[in-house]
Amino acid sequence: MALIFTYLFSLPLSLLFISLVFTVSSALSHDHDHKNIINSFSVDLIHRDSPKSPFFNPSETPSERLTNAFSRSIHRNKKLLTPSPNDVQATVLSNRGEYLMEISIGTPPFRILAIADTGSDLTWTQCKPCTHCYNQTSPLFDPASSKTYKNIPCKTSTCMSITRGTCVTNPKLCPYDVEYGDRSHTEGYLANDTLTLASTTGRPVSFPKFILGCGKDNAGTFDKRGSGIVGLGKGQESLVSQLGSSIGGKFSYCLVPLSSEKSSKMNFGSIAQVSGPGTVSTPLLPDDFRPENFYFITLEGISVGSTRVKFRYGVEQGNIIIDSGTTLTILPSDFYSDLESAVAKETDLERVEDPTGFLSLCYKSPESGAEFLAPNITVHFSGADVNLSTLNTFVRVSDDVVCFAFYGDDSGSTSIYGNLAQMNFLVGYDRQKRTLSFKPTDCSKM
Repeated sequence: MALIFTYLFSLPLSLLFISLVFTVSSALSHDHDHKNIINSFSVDLIHRDSPKSPFFNPSETPSERLTNAFSRSIHRNKKLLTPSPNDVQATVLSNRGEYLMEISIGTPPFRILAIADTGSDLTWTQCKPCTHCYNQTSPLFDPASSKTYKNIPCKTSTCMSITRGTCVTNPKLCPYDVEYGDRSHTEGYLANDTLTLASTTGRPVSFPKFILGCGKDNAGTFDKRGSGIVGLGKGQESLVSQLGSSIGGKFSYCLVPLSSEKSSKMNFGSIAQVSGPGTVSTPLLPDDFRPENFYFITLEGISVGSTRVKFRYGVEQGNIIIDSGTTLTILPSDFYSDLESAVAKETDLERVEDPTGFLSLCYKSPESGAEFLAPNITVHFSGADVNLSTLNTFVRVSDDVVCFAFYGDDSGSTSIYGNLAQMNFLVGYDRQKRTLSFKPTDCSKM
């Protein structure tokens, strides 16, 4: 889901939807001074279509699940750039191609599930009393029941720096307004409260005075099993930014293949460092170059065998977004056409139509027991050549059809490096060093 932060005015649209459901599995210090918090933890990522997901629908066929995922990828892209020493582990459950994150807010802790979004900043949940809330199956958070909940006054530096708005009604409240590209929205007030992650040791990990949004008017395509969003973007109010020195600006994830029933992993802090044999790194564009909340990197081209297709689209630097929530890799139509032609020349199989109706390069898969081998495809980012395997480049859309998992789009939206291309790679973000790293990894063994 692409989104636009408005906060009473227009801000750039944000993306990179990775919705997680957290269940922490090792301990951080239960210290209220963030400087003393042990600086690493990790979480499990479970794809929404995994049987482990509470949102798994056994009545859907694999083809129907892929069709839904493809549709979400394309819809999200069309809405993307509208003008305007102990480690902790957690469980993450996915929902409709995103992941829901389990957190607790308030004192005593109140458990919620919220979309974890690497392309947005504000963490918010639906709150009582709610003027217009979308239907959710779990109880709403009641600020009056939390001993640590405190509204952020409008004319404080925190309010002004986040919303850049003015007080129009109550000076004791800081209003926010977030509008999403698909017309979903949330409105409410900013507040401070304690954010808590559970631990397998039984000792909770608490972060006091966490900035969050208390949603009073929320509507759109939000799922009834979730309540809001956890922002993991680059802004000062995101979870990553608010954890500050406790994680050193580092997080990483490792997405398991679609066929795996294992959980994916997401790490924060020192254990999120990606290094060792096979690791390649590319620059993350600095905030002053691309101020949007997205994680921009630079695509130079893609090779198919010995044929290299040069990428000449967008700005010279920062021309593609890496997104853990978009399924397909989405590219300009002209570039995609050249890439597809290069792949077709290297593939000696019968070409067929995509039964899902989304992808344009599909083949009749080999007979039962035979493995489909895609041509060698390498993505050339600035300073980093990422060699993709068959599971990264082709997806089985039916029992006898496999399709190229890249998509050409001529809507003028920004290109997206999707999650199929990232599977079985440990992908690490270092916001301090401004690098993005890839390491080939069997994610099911992490």
